Amino acid sequence: MLIRRPIEIPSSEITPEASYLSRRDFLARLMLGSAALSLPLTASSETLFASAQASPYSLLDEKATPMSTITSYGNFYEFGPDKDSPQRHAHRLRSNPWSISIEGEVKNPRSYAIEDILKWAPQEERIYRLRCVEGWSAVIPWVGIPVSELLKRVEPTRNAKFVEFWSLADPEQMPYVRVPFLDWPYMEAIRIDEAAHPLSLLAVGMYGQTMPKQNGAPIRLVVPWKYGFKSAKSIVRIRFVEKQPATVWTKAAPDEYGFYANVNPDVPHKRWSQSHERRLGEFFKRKTLPFNGYAEQVASLYTGMDLRKNF
Repeated sequence: MLIRRPIEIPSSEITPEASYLSRRDFLARLMLGSAALSLPLTASSETLFASAQASPYSLLDEKATPMSTITSYGNFYEFGPDKDSPQRHAHRLRSNPWSISIEGEVKNPRSYAIEDILKWAPQEERIYRLRCVEGWSAVIPWVGIPVSELLKRVEPTRNAKFVEFWSLADPEQMPYVRVPFLDWPYMEAIRIDEAAHPLSLLAVGMYGQTMPKQNGAPIRLVVPWKYGFKSAKSIVRIRFVEKQPATVWTKAAPDEYGFYANVNPDVPHKRWSQSHERRLGEFFKRKTLPFNGYAEQVASLYTGMDLRKNF
């Protein structure tokens, strides 16, 4: 589905934020009919993922950050360095049609249209925390399919140990790709067991709507226990490899941005502490939770690792 540019959508057409601030209202929305999932990607912005399945991994006890905040504040460096740059410039992005090339150590390498990917499994709506390495955080209702569904379809070989996620890098659509402050295209990677974890999501929507362009349309990665920079946006290529790759941020500043990027309040960034965070829309800071609050689910992935060295 393709939505109009956010700046063109009247407030009357946006899903009321209050609908997501109540657990009861949120669950009620998930019980609506299944018509939305059968609509093509060119459906209008009024179309909601009304039948997205509730996920046991959702944070139903936390209030969602207002959608207007999430769509107007964030990082998408292909569109500029400022927090409002994505909202101002992402209208250039042509998110339909869209396909993703699957490459490397897999039994079924090929290019998939996003419409085909969405048929692999019912979409789920999950409320996840997002933690940025810069110190701000948010709670966002995402819509997508587990990355594990991708692994089932493409069948990684025994040599596949890491999964690379490559973002689009088109200077015509993304003007800041012409500025070499990062090694474009944007590419981040995770271990294959991290990709297979039930929390890892290929998101195609948020707040019950298709993914806004400034937030990574039409499809992006969401790995909620890691800092946000690991979750590549506007993915056009997924590559399975044997050796740990040098990613965009480990090449740009290896002493500041580690490959794992697990949220760890005990490991400070070179220029600031990670012990506390400020939730967008709140004045006071709160303590940062290990693994962004998902330690119970994911800490076992790193048993025996030195998390200060492997930051």
